Formats: sequence, structure tokens, C-alpha cells
Amino acid sequence: MWGIVYRKAPMKVTSNGVFQGDDPLDFALPLAILQICLVLVVSRGLAYLLKPLRQPRVIAEIIGGILLGPSALGRNESYMKAVFPPRSLTVLDTLANIGLIFFLFLAGLELDLKSVRQSGKRVIAIAMAGINLPFAIGIGSSFVLKQSIAKGSDNAAFLVFMGVALSITAFPVLARILAELKLLTTNVGRTAMSAAAINDIAAWILLALAVALSGHERSPLVSLWVFLAGCGFVICAIIIVPPIFKWVSQRCHEGEPVEEIYICCTLAAVLAAGLVTDAIGIHAMFGAFVVGILLPNDGPFASALVEKVEDLVSGLFLPLFFVSSGLKTNVATIKGLQSWGLLAFVIFTASFGKILGTFVVSLLCKVPLNEALVLGFLMNCKGLVELIVLNIGKDRKVLNDQTFAIMVLMAVFTTFVTTPLVMAVYKPARKGGIADYKHRTIGRKNANSQLRILACFHGARNIPSMINLIEASRGIQKRDDLCVYAMHLKEFSERSSSILMVHKARRNGLPFWNKASHSHSNHVIVAFEAYRQLSQVSIRPMTAISSMNNIHEDICATAERKEAAVIILPFHKHQSLDGSLNITRNDFRWVNKRVLEHAPCSVGIFVDRGLGGTSHVSASNVSYRVTVLFFGGGDDREALAYGGRMAEHPGIRLLVIRFVVEPPKEGEILRVDVGDSSSSTKLISQDEEFLDEFKVKTANDDSINYEERIVKNAAETVAIIREVNGSSLFLVGSRPVSEVACALKSSECPELGPVGGLLASQDYPTTASVLVLQQYNNDGAPINFTPELEEHLPDQDSGSV
Repeated sequence: MWGIVYRKAPMKVTSNGVFQGDDPLDFALPLAILQICLVLVVSRGLAYLLKPLRQPRVIAEIIGGILLGPSALGRNESYMKAVFPPRSLTVLDTLANIGLIFFLFLAGLELDLKSVRQSGKRVIAIAMAGINLPFAIGIGSSFVLKQSIAKGSDNAAFLVFMGVALSITAFPVLARILAELKLLTTNVGRTAMSAAAINDIAAWILLALAVALSGHERSPLVSLWVFLAGCGFVICAIIIVPPIFKWVSQRCHEGEPVEEIYICCTLAAVLAAGLVTDAIGIHAMFGAFVVGILLPNDGPFASALVEKVEDLVSGLFLPLFFVSSGLKTNVATIKGLQSWGLLAFVIFTASFGKILGTFVVSLLCKVPLNEALVLGFLMNCKGLVELIVLNIGKDRKVLNDQTFAIMVLMAVFTTFVTTPLVMAVYKPARKGGIADYKHRTIGRKNANSQLRILACFHGARNIPSMINLIEASRGIQKRDDLCVYAMHLKEFSERSSSILMVHKARRNGLPFWNKASHSHSNHVIVAFEAYRQLSQVSIRPMTAISSMNNIHEDICATAERKEAAVIILPFHKHQSLDGSLNITRNDFRWVNKRVLEHAPCSVGIFVDRGLGGTSHVSASNVSYRVTVLFFGGGDDREALAYGGRMAEHPGIRLLVIRFVVEPPKEGEILRVDVGDSSSSTKLISQDEEFLDEFKVKTANDDSINYEERIVKNAAETVAIIREVNGSSLFLVGSRPVSEVACALKSSECPELGPVGGLLASQDYPTTASVLVLQQYNNDGAPINFTPELEEHLPDQDSGSV
């Protein structure tokens, strides 16, 4: 009698809708959409909660996957049948593996083979120690596990998988931890990155061997053929891939869009390489990883490729891999004293081998004791790469459920403790206050001393006006009396493009990149290089790469290290075509606020309305009218000192308007609090002394006009300011010490102060740019703008992905 086998029909793609009686969760597409949304909400929510602990996002994604699986929410059978039914897992795993293929391609692109080839003997020794000892301990640990919870596992494959799992260092995760802790360009960071890159390559080779050993059901010779075919693929890729992509990279020029055909062909090549390695019997991700390593990563083509791929892969597809892994992880299988003891044993052996091997060899290489210990902690970082290894072992039936769960928890623990351990042990020596750092302000007794400016900008939009402002600041007396550090502020995130930027970080202990010798690869820096050569001004371009909620630390540290007298920051709004100021990013306002609070020198916020137009104005063509609005106080004195320096330029005419408050008539009461009377009297005397000196110095200078205007109230002050026509630039203080200035209408941007806020508001029709200055260590009446800023600013963490 014929036996009849009933098979459940595969899921249809789309439903007819709930109104026709269909349950959307019974169909593949709506169910996949629900799964993706759920994964994103859980992983991003956990990432937000773990952000204060400075944990990489991968930790949140691994924990999120475990929570969505049978270890937590999956204990509810109704939930599992509705959201993750067995029939849907094929689609989920397929999407996850597509994301994994492209992520491994990006991970390969992140590896800098040049630095790996140039690694010294010390780095190679540390890397080898971080592989050999943990690998040997992993093999030893596998015998303990085989005697207890992994009795049915294949011998050779299980030994190699355990060795690889304990010897891996997750290069992508390590790079993000180092960047978050600002250690990437320290000696420890550079050594760890180079060693991790070597470790990563060695681990993938070992993993390829493990995969080859795990699929020999027909004949032991199959494993040999798989391994040899894999080696042949790598050799062919080394011969074919670099010349092709070098040719493509040469056809892509900086500042020009990359042709779509190049992007499509590259992505197709990644998938084709994955197909070949899968056909060989090695996981498809190996092919993608090899292509990523061999593709040149130092040109505009690589940058454009990463920008187009990374967000979709890292933000959408890769989290599906973590939930796919989480569905295979059942912490409930770890029960009983023996199982929990084995978990502790695996964690101890994994950490002991990695830390001890790295620590001992580092000491033998004459690395300082605390740096050697930190290197051990850093090299013990696991994360995503570990999870990939474990999932391959699970799919190949080398690891059973209990072993898999123990190894996943080990990976989470070792990665989670990396950041706090490093922060506890390693305190990089930061240069404290510089003893001879005398000139922290623009105003000074020796007017002929060199003025050092740290000019910050976010992108190409800020450059023309910033260069024109520098040109106006240089004077004509001496060629070397102005030194400018032009700092490009770039946001660091967990995206691959951030790591590619960081690869070019300058070797000075902070994430800066001096572009003097690489100006061909960044058109933003080229503009400053061209200006330096034309003007003979000492200008030094650099890049700061940090998250938006702590990039102010880099700005302030650089200002102190370079002994800058003033930091110039771009306003968080830019001018649109209709002349109005629109918000660029609110995060930029947060950065400005933090710099104002912590700066070691004076600070200027530059409200750019197109000073000099959209291009650099040469020295012979400069024709600006600069206006200083002087009310009183240290900030206004700083503005006037800057204006006096600008007036040295032959193309600049300076107008100084001093506002003098008319004493109130008998019976009038003016209720404006500008501080205690003794402090106000002292400031007024300082203002008079400063103005007297200024008048004496500029008495014979026809390019400077000085006016005193008597005002009774804020309305008269505004009227006089409105009378100023034809000005190219206003210089004002952020905290004027004057009754009428403080009585001006409250600004929506309190960091600009009352006068700067008026000039930058929509109510004041002007085409003039505004530079608002805050003097270092000013004793004037401060404006408390923190509460108002907090109303407008997003949460600190919004600047990081």
C-alpha cells in the first residue's frame, strides 16, 4: 500500500488583507516586516540603554537577539508561533545571511593591508601570542566539554572550532571600542588594531579549515579538496581582483559622483564570490571577505561604495543575523551546577589564554606594564566575529544547543567587560596645562606676538567664508604673526566609513589627521592648502573624528595643546537662498555650547551670511567694512581687540560704536541686574582704560572710525544698530555689561548673547555676517543659557549611531 506524505504548503508572499479574512502573519512578506521592525526596536532600545556604559552596539544586538529567542520571550509558545514560526525561518535566515555577506565585505574593506604588511616584529609577536595560546587552550577545553555536554560531536571539527572560537579578536568591534575611548591613535590603540587585523586574517584561515573539516560525511578526502579549492579561490582572487578595482578606482575622481555601473558590478562581484565559496563548501561570507580585503580602500570609490552599502546592511539586514542567532540560543539548556560551572570554565579559559599570552609577550617586547595589561583586555574582545564562528558550527552540527549557548554567553561577557576593564586600568597621559601658555585671548599687551586661531568647520559649506575671515585676520605687519589650525569636525559612528576615516588618523594621541602630505584625497583640505600657498599664512589642516556628544573634548584639548588664543566655531544655522538662516543640525549647537563652557581660551561663534561671497577673496581684492558694537565688559573688549587687528589689513575699514547709557532722570527706575555694583565699577574702569589705549594706538589711522552714541533704552539701541548700513561683518561680545544691552529682547539662541542674537535673528534684515566672541576667564555678568538650550537641544546621544 502506497504511503501518502502530507507536506505543509510553503508560505505565500502577500495576503489579501484582513477584510478578506486573511491573517497577515500567515504570509511571508508581512511577517518578515514585523520581524524586522521588532528586531530594530529591541536592538536600538537596548543600544540606547547601554550607551552610558560606552558599550558597542553589537552587545545590544546580541542581547536583543537572545531576548527575542527561546531564552526569554520565546518561552511563550503563542509568541513564537505567531512571530517566529518555523516556516518563516528560511526567509529570515536568507535575509540575515545576505546582510552577513555584505557586512563581511565591509569588514574586509576596513582592514588596512598596508599597515598589516608594515607591522613590526613586536606587533606580529603580540598577534601570534594572542592566537597560539588561546587556540591551544581552546583545544584543551574541548576535551573537557566532550567528556560532559558534547559527547556526540565530531572530533577534529569540534577541536578546531573551539580553538578558533577562543582565539578570535573581533577587529570591527575592537576598532569601535578604541575610537569610543579615544585610544585609537595612542600607542596601545595602534598596536591593538594592527595585532587584531593579523589575528582576524589568521582566524578566518583557521575557520576555513574548520568548515572544511566539518562536512566530510562521504569521505575524509572531501575535506582536503574543499580546503585546496578554497586556497585556489584565494589565489585567483589575488590575481584578478586588485587590478580590476585599481582601474575602477583610477577612473573615480575626488568630488565627482561615482558611476552607478561600478557600484552595481562591485556588489555583483561580492555576491558571485560568495556563490563560489558556497559551492566549494565554505560559507559564502568567505568570498565576500576576500573581495573586501583585496579592494583598494584609500580612494573616493571605496568611500562612495561604503556610503551606499553600510546603512542598509548594518542598520537593517545585520540585526536579523543577531535574531537568527538568538533563536538558536536557549539559555535554559544551561541548567545544573555542572553546566554553569562549564560556563565559568569557558569564560576563564578564554580570557586567561588571550590576556596572559598577549600580556607576557608584550612585556617581553618592552611594552609598559599597564599598556601590556590593556592590550590583553583589548585582544580579548569577541563580539560579532565570534558569533559568526559559533553559528557556522551550529549549522554544521559541530556544536549542540548547550555548547552553543555557553559559547554565546562567553562572547557577550568578554566583550561587555572590555570597555570597563580598559577604562579602569589605562589612564592615558594627557598633557596638562601648559606653563607658558600665556596668550589665551586675542587682546594682549604685546600686539606683535603671534595670534593662534583654531578654526573649526563641518563641511565644504563653511570653507569660503572661514578662509575669508582668516584672510581678514592676518594683518600685514609680519608674515608669521598668524597661525591657523583648520579643524574639520567629522562625526564618528559605528559605520564602516567612520573606521575608514579613522585609519588615516594622525599619530598624536587624539583622533586627528594632518593632511599636509595627503591633500589629494580630500577636497575640503585642498582649499586650505591652496590658501596657505597663496597667502603665506601658516595654516595647518587637521581632522577631528569623534561622536557629537564628546567632540568638544577634542576641540578644547587641541586648542590647549596648540596654545590657541581663540576657537572659531560655525553657527548651527546656515544661510538659505532666500537669505534666512535654517538649522543645519541641532547637534552642532550642542557642540558649541560645550566648547563655550570648557574652552581653555576665547571662543567665537561665526554666523555666516556669505562673508566675501562663495569663494576665496584674494588679499588685493578684500574690501570689507567691519563694525564693532561696544557696550562694555571683557567679551566686548575681546571683540574690539579682534577688530583692531583686522583693521591692519589694507582692505578693511573699521567702525567702532560705543553705546553709553544716559543716566536716568530723577524719578525713573531702571530694573536691570548686571551684577554687583563693585564688580560693575571695576569693569567700567577696565573698559575706559582699554578704550583709551585703543584710541591712542589708532589716532592716526584713517581706516578706523570711533563713535560714541548715548542711548536711554533698548529701543534706541536697536534703532542705532539698524542705522548701520553696508557692513560686511559685525564683531560683538556674547556677554555685554550694559543695562540697555541686557534689556534687549531675549534671543532664541542665548549662546550668542543679546546683541549677537539680535543680529542673527530673522527680525534684523542684514546681509552681514556676525562673529560673537566670549573672552577667556571673563568676569563679566554671565548669561545662563543652559535651560533654554536644553529645551531646543536633542538628547546627547542623538549624535551617535
